Amino acid sequence: MAGNAWRSTLSRVMGAVKTQTQTLPSRPVTRGMQTVTLIPGDGIGPEISAAVVKIFEAAKAPIQWEERNVTAVQGPGGRWMIPPEAKESINRSKIGLKGPLKTPIAAGHPSMNLLLRKTFDLYANVRPCMSIEGYKTPYTDVDLVTIRENTEGEYSGIEHVIVEGVVQSIKLITGDASRRIAEYAFEYARNNQRASVTAVHKANIMRMSDGLFLRKCREVAENFKDVKFTEMYLDTVCLNMVQDPTQFDVLVMPNLYGDILSDLCAGLIGGLGVTPSGNIGANGVAIFESVHGTAPDIAGLDLANPTALLLSAVMMLRHMGLHDYGRKIEAACFDTIRNKKVLTKDLGGNSKCSEFTGPRFRGKERDVLQMR
Repeated sequence: MAGNAWRSTLSRVMGAVKTQTQTLPSRPVTRGMQTVTLIPGDGIGPEISAAVVKIFEAAKAPIQWEERNVTAVQGPGGRWMIPPEAKESINRSKIGLKGPLKTPIAAGHPSMNLLLRKTFDLYANVRPCMSIEGYKTPYTDVDLVTIRENTEGEYSGIEHVIVEGVVQSIKLITGDASRRIAEYAFEYARNNQRASVTAVHKANIMRMSDGLFLRKCREVAENFKDVKFTEMYLDTVCLNMVQDPTQFDVLVMPNLYGDILSDLCAGLIGGLGVTPSGNIGANGVAIFESVHGTAPDIAGLDLANPTALLLSAVMMLRHMGLHDYGRKIEAACFDTIRNKKVLTKDLGGNSKCSEFTGPRFRGKERDVLQMR
């Protein structure tokens, strides 16, 4: 009984992106196959992507995959862009599932993750974090969601050299983007029966930029009187988060703060290897992804944990209105982790990726991940 209650609660959290703001209408539920653009990524990406495809086949999910590679190419005028065939595929399907991408350092072109966000205006990063039954961490009752503005802030990519040895990086905050992410956070809280939204900021130091973000959050809060609104400094949130994460529900914040704080929250439930993520765009596009690294040291060794990408794919199914398939796959994943018999090394076991996701026997053959 307790397990059923836990699964019901977790399903609510994992449905992070099934409810949309006014700028993102719900996708209609169709009986036929639906196309999803699959970006396997780098390092362990192809392995965990293949594992997800295999699990979807076992669940008979009505998804057909259109695989595309994403590497930076230069367009007219030397402007960096994603490959045209990948852009066309995502524009057609409106839905993407992405493995980890290698982030270049001093490679001459921007992060591909950043390019994807800008290309499709993926303005909201939604990352639910909830304790997983059977996977022990110092925190047992985490249940929160971080919502990160995904397009501007310190990650706007506006940098230049003032003089030799001095570089200036511009933090861009706009009222429109701040209002848009605040509206998404409050809509999300209301539609997912969440009690409160906390705006995370440093307006005491960056009075104009973070001040604008906070002001827009306050304005939006006036239209959502049924949702409690609080505001808190970033450093205070970090302090309170590690002391008692249960005091938080939905948190909304600018880009850089969201990058840092969402990873901190992932650490509370066991790490990025078990944390799903979805990116919501203004034009009906949504890309779901695993946010951990490419792990080149174990690439090709069948040792990777596919849980984060799989749970991101569950979020994707719910976003597409395929709730029954999402529940089936999610239940199989959490049952496998709770049973502790076949786990990858990062989950405390010694199994390979193919064993974690492969068929097993209990008197009769069972599908991948003990799927029922």
